[in-house]
Amino acid sequence: MQGGGDIQWRYSWFRDGSVISHTERVYDITSASDGGQYSCEAKSISDAFTLTVSDLKPKPELTSDPAGAALTGNTVTLTCRMDPSTGNWDSYWYKHTLNPETEKTETNSYSLKIDSVSDGGQYWCRAGRGKPVYYTQNSDALWVNVTVSPKAVVTVRPDERVFRGETVTLRCDIKWGGDTEWTYRWEIEGTNNQYKNTVSRTSTQELNISSVDLSHRGKYTCTGQIQTQSSQRSDAVTLTVSAEAQASVRVSPQPWLTEGESVTLICEVSGSSKGWTFSWFRDHDHLSDSSRGAGGSYTLSPAALQHTGVYTCRAERGRPAYYTHNSSSQTLWITGVSASVSLVINPSRSQHFSSDSLSLSCEDQSNSTGWTVRRYTDKDRQTCAKQTGSGCVMDSLSTSDTGVYWCESESGEKRRPRNITVHDGEVILESSVDPVIEGETLTLHCLHRSTNSPILSADFYKDGSLIQNQTTGEMSITTVSKSHEGFYYCKTERGQSLHSWISVTVNCQISVLKILSSLLAASPYLLATVVLLYKCYRARVPSTENRSQYAVTEEETSI
Repeated sequence: MQGGGDIQWRYSWFRDGSVISHTERVYDITSASDGGQYSCEAKSISDAFTLTVSDLKPKPELTSDPAGAALTGNTVTLTCRMDPSTGNWDSYWYKHTLNPETEKTETNSYSLKIDSVSDGGQYWCRAGRGKPVYYTQNSDALWVNVTVSPKAVVTVRPDERVFRGETVTLRCDIKWGGDTEWTYRWEIEGTNNQYKNTVSRTSTQELNISSVDLSHRGKYTCTGQIQTQSSQRSDAVTLTVSAEAQASVRVSPQPWLTEGESVTLICEVSGSSKGWTFSWFRDHDHLSDSSRGAGGSYTLSPAALQHTGVYTCRAERGRPAYYTHNSSSQTLWITGVSASVSLVINPSRSQHFSSDSLSLSCEDQSNSTGWTVRRYTDKDRQTCAKQTGSGCVMDSLSTSDTGVYWCESESGEKRRPRNITVHDGEVILESSVDPVIEGETLTLHCLHRSTNSPILSADFYKDGSLIQNQTTGEMSITTVSKSHEGFYYCKTERGQSLHSWISVTVNCQISVLKILSSLLAASPYLLATVVLLYKCYRARVPSTENRSQYAVTEEETSI
């Protein structure tokens, strides 16, 4: 036989087609009578094998991966393991329900998709093979505990809208009890592939960008991972990168005021409001008390002459600090209080129709000469076009005449700045040019161009909110307080007026009487001294018709 080797062979011999009782490889013929036609056959003999028969049915072991609590949105792998793991077994899977169903797999594993908490419960398995099927015992029951997967949340410091060159930190947070250590997976849409690959390789909780540029723009998401399980993906956070930041400054209520009044400078960064700290400068010098305006608002109350100047601001945020460019300048002009000089406006209101006439004059009780009406429009500072002594006459107003008007002495002293607004519309608001004294009545009229008289029906607004609807075209507030300060305007079916700032000042006499009342309760001796000073004060106050010139702020009175 070819192929020999270690194979064991069994031989058979045939003569004339009949089997000869001989099983050896060589057959010797010894007699002439044994002649005939011979053939042989060889068969290999297999190795012996052991068949073991157990008295008891085998029982598989059921395990799960992961072994702990399963999170919704993930997959749990169940394994039905036979010991010893011989033969080709099919696996049959069961879940404890009212109507249990059987699932069959040809392998010993089963992937369980966890879509909801209801997918948890008690599971078991058994194995089977052959025809008819021979089944093993059921495995012990295995509980699959399911917990709702937490959702990741992305936060951005300092803001989702940043500026080129800033340092940006994105953080992935997952609210989850226990001491579980998460790893993180970051993804980004809408950027170049190179940076996208960098993000996808990041597994830390924070994603840091030291100097952000346009290539970092995009929608960022993150996912937490515990072993083979993942949290829910976070909502996308869009990181917007703009050019360098620019601060801007504005003033409220107006940049022209008299000493003792209040004014607020407001610094803002266009398109971004989070995390900024602000610094303030006057005439290019950093203000020593700049920190009180760090929140973005720098208030002067009461304003004094030395506060006059050109103000700018700058914003910063982050570590290391990122600075905006300095804002454009905002000039504050604070003029002194003069009991003798007043700016008389005729008609006496702050809003006027275009094409109407207007006269202004400076009246000085001690010296009627030496004062000139000046103005500052959006173009420049100038004298009145038609000057008549200390007065100014404008025969036909235009919107270019809108501005601030004041009285200026030959020595350069400036007194009584007032806002004049010229409107080319059909409706204006008639209000006092001078501040209203606290406790008195404020009366506003809505005037129409054609009649220059109150309109029958008008809505009155303060700071953008409707406060009164009047059929007489007139609105009154009988007892004015500081809370009534604000921007007022009126609206009718014929049009809307411009906005006018109404300021309220404290009545000096009432405030002094309040102080005297408090002092009486505190000390009669101290009161006697103050009464003596008050008499001197009263001797200096002129008649009632001029008392508006002596209205001061609460801060001055309290001092």
